[in-house]
Amino acid sequence: MADADGHHDDNADAERRAAHGGLEKRYAAVNDQASRAHANHVGIVAMVVAMACFIVNDTLVKYVSQNLPAAQLIFIRSAMASLLVLAVAIATGARAHFREMTRGWVVARAALDATSTFLFLVSLFHLPLAIATSINSTLPLLVTMLAAFLIGERVRAALWLATAAGFTGVLLIVQPQSGGFDVYAIVCFVSTAIMAVRELVTRRVHDSVPSVVITLATALMVTLFAGVLSLIEGWQPIGLPDFWMLVVAAISISCGYVLVVRSTRRGDLSVVAPFRYSALLFAVIAAYLVWGEIPNVLAWCGVALLVGAGIYVLRASWSARSAPPPLD
Repeated sequence: MADADGHHDDNADAERRAAHGGLEKRYAAVNDQASRAHANHVGIVAMVVAMACFIVNDTLVKYVSQNLPAAQLIFIRSAMASLLVLAVAIATGARAHFREMTRGWVVARAALDATSTFLFLVSLFHLPLAIATSINSTLPLLVTMLAAFLIGERVRAALWLATAAGFTGVLLIVQPQSGGFDVYAIVCFVSTAIMAVRELVTRRVHDSVPSVVITLATALMVTLFAGVLSLIEGWQPIGLPDFWMLVVAAISISCGYVLVVRSTRRGDLSVVAPFRYSALLFAVIAAYLVWGEIPNVLAWCGVALLVGAGIYVLRASWSARSAPPPLD
């Protein structure tokens, strides 16, 4: 009888331990979901604020471009941004990785980024802010196309349809006249295409290289590139208001880069990446406040098409990358 009672007690203890373990797992799952939700909320806020910072930068440099040569303006802004990013790199302990800035893929990425940045800013100086931002927002669509053509990634028919819809949206936004595209719209598109190539090259950069070091390499390359061109184009005296606007622009773009890194590392990419399109909203607001530009109905339809297609492509691409590999 005692053995039976002892066996019964053992079974009861085992059941209690199992129930307790089940509760612990349930609490752990709830806590994990809560922490992931919090990380996604932080990531979303960081991404939206980053896009606002980028548009502040674009607005200020476009405004100052009325008074300064393009190369001089880009050199001054980029030199300031380089100093700020350098300070961040040193503060975060990335100094040990500075030698990586001379390595092949990092240099290649920096060269592509510098070229695309320079071309985008030159086009921005001659295009309405909202249009330049819209063309630049085709980046996920171009990455999908280049991944299919250059590295052989399989792209489903739905993604091709979404890509076509996104480019249709750009046509509705830009609204080329019978004479064809504005040459600066083409320059902006070429800039975005180079950015897409940069995204593919970024995959070749080793994960051990800190993002701030990659950003610093780009900032230094842009500064060098603009400095050489400014010697050819010439310099003009800079007024104090323009100087301070470039200071704010440099701070804004530096903050934007830091916040994008924080966003993509804290939150799930499939959740936070679509909020890159908040840049379109900020660009429309800034263009209205500074230059009185208001998109027409066709342009708004184009924005809707572009944003919808871009979000679909971003989510589909991330789902494909995070899916488990097929069993042999």
